[in-house]
Amino acid sequence: MNQPHGGRLINRLATGERAAEFAREARSLPALRLNPFELSDLEMLAIGGFSPLEGFMTRADFASVVRAMRLANGLPWSLPITLAVSSDVAASLRGKPRVALADGAGEPLAILDVQEISTYDREAEARAVFRTTETKHPGVAYLATRGDHLIGSPVEVFRRPNSSNHARCRLAPTETRRAFAERGWRTVVGFQTRNPVHRAHEYIQKTALEIVDGLLLHPIAGETKSDDISLDVRLRCYKVLLENYYPRDRVLLALNPASMRYAGPREAIFHALVRKNFGCTHFIVGRDHAGVGNFYGPYDAQKIFDDFQPGELGITPLFFENTFYCRKCAGMASPKTCGHGPEARVILSGTQVRALLRDGGQLPPEFTRPEVAEVLHEAYQESAADA
Repeated sequence: MNQPHGGRLINRLATGERAAEFAREARSLPALRLNPFELSDLEMLAIGGFSPLEGFMTRADFASVVRAMRLANGLPWSLPITLAVSSDVAASLRGKPRVALADGAGEPLAILDVQEISTYDREAEARAVFRTTETKHPGVAYLATRGDHLIGSPVEVFRRPNSSNHARCRLAPTETRRAFAERGWRTVVGFQTRNPVHRAHEYIQKTALEIVDGLLLHPIAGETKSDDISLDVRLRCYKVLLENYYPRDRVLLALNPASMRYAGPREAIFHALVRKNFGCTHFIVGRDHAGVGNFYGPYDAQKIFDDFQPGELGITPLFFENTFYCRKCAGMASPKTCGHGPEARVILSGTQVRALLRDGGQLPPEFTRPEVAEVLHEAYQESAADA
């Protein structure tokens, strides 16, 4: 099975008496309340999804990642994992070696050993990571809301965030790796999604399944854009699709607790490294991976893999063209396999899908499976009734 990034799977989640000790200590410490995005990062740090990171990045790692897509020790890593606070909060924490982290309700979850508090350049981060400083980009917009000081610190988590939210699918890297081993999978391809799986996704996944032992269907469970389809609805879509159209012994559905950055090319590298930690040997990178709007070229997320030496990332990317149903071919295809024009191709954008569902229309079977379309149609009807 594939080795974790950096060679060791990190575990920052305390259990038993050790967790109880941390919980008691946390009650006596100053506390920082984390927003949902930060909570998802904390969960990933706790379970080893962000291995080799043991906590929020120090200035040296942050600066190196922003500048060169590498940690300070030279290991590839493409996105900052940071905890930001305001100037006032930073001033109140100086001289305090340990700080508690809490959820939105104030319930303590973890303890930080504060190594450093430093300022950082949000605009420089936006330019490097998102390739833009426009606040129309959701990643830049979120960055603009953050404090202007970073706290670099390892974490000791004694209560896993969001643990009761779809707990059966919320598998840690140790658990996905165990599942792969029990099934005898030596090669596993990971698939990243924040949307329901439509026919083009299905075609790509099944093409990849021709060359590997298993598929990890690994949707994002953290924060996404406000107009993205909710996790509850997406999970219903994944389950009806897997029940009716996939070999059950070759697919594992599990949640990736991380949040979306919409960082396009850099996030493609990040997504690959995270799936490596969950045990994948291969990773699917399609058109405009983790993109938003027109901020990235359609295949920039594939080209960025050339910035690393062969084998350096430790996971094999599988690159796919934009795929679609061709009415003349009477099947799924891509520009590499189909010579017919755009008029024969069934392609719907996310905006078109949402508009069609809002208006009570039905998604065509060439675009998505009828069972998935029915789940989406019912969800939009329920949403309209509640509005």
